[in-house]
Amino acid sequence: MNETEPAATRAALHAVAELLMAGPQYRRSGTIRLRVTPGGFATVAEPELRVDGTDLVTGDGTRLALAGRTIGELGAATGAGAGAPEGLYHDGSGGSADDVPAVDPGAAKVLAEALARGDAALRVFAPEQTPVLWPEHFDLGVTVSEVNYGMSLGDGYLGEPYAYVGPWQPREGAFWNAPFGAARPLAEAGDLVAFFAEGRRLASS
Repeated sequence: MNETEPAATRAALHAVAELLMAGPQYRRSGTIRLRVTPGGFATVAEPELRVDGTDLVTGDGTRLALAGRTIGELGAATGAGAGAPEGLYHDGSGGSADDVPAVDPGAAKVLAEALARGDAALRVFAPEQTPVLWPEHFDLGVTVSEVNYGMSLGDGYLGEPYAYVGPWQPREGAFWNAPFGAARPLAEAGDLVAFFAEGRRLASS
């Protein structure tokens, strides 16, 4: 796996999440929320779709390899179509129905493991919350008392998976090392629950 593969895979999966899952789900069920599942992520309502590694899996168990087909062709194969949610946000994956997802198996595994680790930590940290994988920025998060906690798979700020704490109002101090609050690369983050808890303590002080 070379250094370009995680970024390319992240971009491809972001487009899949937005165009093949969140968009069709919004049009059918009125929500763009996605959830973490073993090996990837899934819709929370109809149409029932999930990503498992390098495959898109339909509710009846049909597995569609992401490689070799455009997003539009994959949408036609699921019967749910393809297209981003309309009128909800201005950013997004930048993907289109003509894109062919370039998903490297090794990179997909790394990203799925990051999501699973973040999901598990958030459920311990805030058991009253349900972590949501948002298709706009392709990050997993919860909000508690006007502070966002979560796991990003990488973005323009940091091109690798990282945990974050993002208060709605800026805080000052060494902990707050990012423009939006605090960020820790997953490879260096250690105990994620402890990181989130420290963020909550400092945000409330």
